[in-house]
Amino acid sequence: MTGYSYLWMFPIYGLAVFFEPIHDAMRRYPWYFRGLVWLAGIWLVEYVTGWAIEMLVGRVPWDYTAKTAYHIKGLIRLDYAPVWFGAGLLFEKLHDYLDRVRIIKVR
Repeated sequence: MTGYSYLWMFPIYGLAVFFEPIHDAMRRYPWYFRGLVWLAGIWLVEYVTGWAIEMLVGRVPWDYTAKTAYHIKGLIRLDYAPVWFGAGLLFEKLHDYLDRVRIIKVR
């Protein structure tokens, strides 16, 4: 179970902070609408950051061209739609749970 990551991913994952206002604004909408918004948002971030990295260094770390026929310019995978849809809804639950956690100071 070997895995790899890239230093590029730390600032990209950090962009998730910009999804917080979207989460708060969408609370009253049905789950299927919120899931579609998360899917579109994740794809947008993945596409734009992949494109920017490709422009800067000449290649993108997650090139999907050889992995699936369901990709857009190798930057996003269309067959991941159910995964990102569900992940967005799961992240909502995690966000709400973390908002309720109280940190106790130990002296």
